[in-house]
Amino acid sequence: MTLRNLTVLVALAALPASANEHDFDFAAGSFRSQVRRLQKPLTGSTTWFEAKGEVRTRKVLNGLAEVEQVELDQPTGHLQAFNLRLWNPETRQWSIHFANARVGTINGPPSVGEFRDGRGEFYDQEEWDGRMILVRHVFSEIKPDSYRFEQAFSADGGKTWEANWIADCRRVDSLPAVPEAQDRNRDFDFNLGKWHARVSRFTGGKWADFDGTAEVTSLWGGRANIAELRAGPLEGLSVRLYNPQAHTWSLYWVSAKGMTLEVAPVGSFAGGRGEFVDVEPIAGRMTFVRESFVPPSKFEAAYSFDGGRTWEPRMRITFEPLPREG
Repeated sequence: MTLRNLTVLVALAALPASANEHDFDFAAGSFRSQVRRLQKPLTGSTTWFEAKGEVRTRKVLNGLAEVEQVELDQPTGHLQAFNLRLWNPETRQWSIHFANARVGTINGPPSVGEFRDGRGEFYDQEEWDGRMILVRHVFSEIKPDSYRFEQAFSADGGKTWEANWIADCRRVDSLPAVPEAQDRNRDFDFNLGKWHARVSRFTGGKWADFDGTAEVTSLWGGRANIAELRAGPLEGLSVRLYNPQAHTWSLYWVSAKGMTLEVAPVGSFAGGRGEFVDVEPIAGRMTFVRESFVPPSKFEAAYSFDGGRTWEPRMRITFEPLPREG
């Protein structure tokens, strides 16, 4: 453990355990934001530029998480960002994961922290211009119709902080729909919508069947999507991000039981089939995990304990369209 890691842990430990799953209720809804960004952080620069943005945030997983979509027009170009906020009832803290549509993967470690006295502080450690720094995110000046967000960096272990992103967000009744991205990948379009999900899951040495629902919605004008699944004991959120540089998808899963972001299988579609693989510890063993989609309605998750030579199916889902409302 480095001294900077220790600084973050000490800062978080000093916060009281008064946080709860309603801390971010103020951020749900539609907002317009006025943003100021420091042009070159940690260089001594005092040059700022301004940008205008739209923020769309909604609760998922029965309020234990929030999905925030940011559209920002700035002098350097249009930015599409995504924040996933996860409440952990055991630690009584929030973790905030960030992604940028330009990269299409969740960047670095989450920012972790909690609220006290109407102010939320969240910390992580990241690499910036070849050196490790501390990053602090603060939510303050919280009112029914507005709040302020600030990002700051520290290169001296938390002794001093330099703000580099300040956003004043004001609630609006609604925002126009995000325009469809004309250059987006359409691999997962078959899965968009509301579904009846028939789940077969291998657990306790036998297969068990559950019926439930799934809803898949697009992000960033179709450049990404999220799927919320509820079927018996299986409840969670899948965040599917496309990397336009590598031409691959990363599939991030959050179980409502654990409320942590799991290792993301990575892969692509070819020959009418999508295949995504990662390696992760399961029951103390490093295991190959493969997730497969066969449009328009089939999903399968399988494990391999021999380096991918053979596979054992562990879950299958069949998606059936729900009747149209009205």
